[in-house]
Amino acid sequence: IDLKFKEVKRAGLNEMVEYITHNRDVITEAIYPEAVIMFSVNLFRTLPPSSNPTGAEFDPEEDEPTLEAAWPHLQLVYEFFLRFLESPDFQPNIAKKYIDQKFLLSLLDLFDSEDPRERDFLKTILHRIYGKFLGLRAYVRRQINNIFYRFIYETEHHNGIAELLEILGSIINGFALPLKEEHKMFLIRVLLPLHKVKSLSVYHPQLAYCVVQFLEKDSSLTEPVIGGLLKFWPKTHSPKEVMFLNELEEILDVIEPSEFVKVMEPLFRQLAKCVSSPHFQVAERALYYWNNEYIMSLISDNAARILPIMFPALYKNSKSHWNKTIHGLIYNALKLFMEMNQKLFDDCTQQYKAEKQK
Repeated sequence: IDLKFKEVKRAGLNEMVEYITHNRDVITEAIYPEAVIMFSVNLFRTLPPSSNPTGAEFDPEEDEPTLEAAWPHLQLVYEFFLRFLESPDFQPNIAKKYIDQKFLLSLLDLFDSEDPRERDFLKTILHRIYGKFLGLRAYVRRQINNIFYRFIYETEHHNGIAELLEILGSIINGFALPLKEEHKMFLIRVLLPLHKVKSLSVYHPQLAYCVVQFLEKDSSLTEPVIGGLLKFWPKTHSPKEVMFLNELEEILDVIEPSEFVKVMEPLFRQLAKCVSSPHFQVAERALYYWNNEYIMSLISDNAARILPIMFPALYKNSKSHWNKTIHGLIYNALKLFMEMNQKLFDDCTQQYKAEKQK
């Protein structure tokens, strides 16, 4: 009986999806509460306990996510609701009686689903709701904030961080200028501390995108952002350091020269450490900065302060690093420094040798 019932249900849902997609003027006022009830009854549920409960780091390469057994059915409910929201007939002023804060809270709870297909639908649905319901925007941001706070400071476990950050990427993109204080606080208190969580690799590209969006909106945030990155810089975890170096280069690509001057000394002290790293990937990633023309122009304009910081690390490792590729990259970096300012380069060489003699 159960199978037959499921088949009938599936056929009915399929028909509804087709009908709402291909016909106009079918969303009457009576449909709104029914659509929201159907969505709620079928999808709002307690998620099964995590298949990875120890808080061990989820490795997207190694670990298989637990897929939702009832997905063929759930997918059709999601599909219907999304078409409902995206229909040209959809009227937010009628829908807002039913799509309210309580509904949103249950919707956000589902972002912890282990099934990436479900999270993908949720991402699009929440994005549509954010776009159409102006009165709910502040509430959505506040609740996403709360999820992040719990993730950073309590659980360190949540499956939907990447998707939530992706939605935020486009929300930040739409922020009006000047930025509100609450938005700046979100950057400093939420986005920066997200860098220190163990499972950073799962959501790092989306996080870096959000950070860069902020800096493109308001360059005066550069100093606190780079300060935050340096504060949370991983001490021992080499793959994580490579992520930080990727993000830092994305930031330097959009940095204003006037802001660069304020952060360059601590920044290049960190880069000098990375160049000296025994981890081949870390040293290599840091040395790739010397292939970036914009970064080289920033260095060139401030060579007198940057060269003395970088020179000892480069010079020492040009002789002692165990890896041949690194030797080539270091040689390239030293050559560029020499072409940039021969006299300064010679002074640094003399000073380095004098220090060694002491």
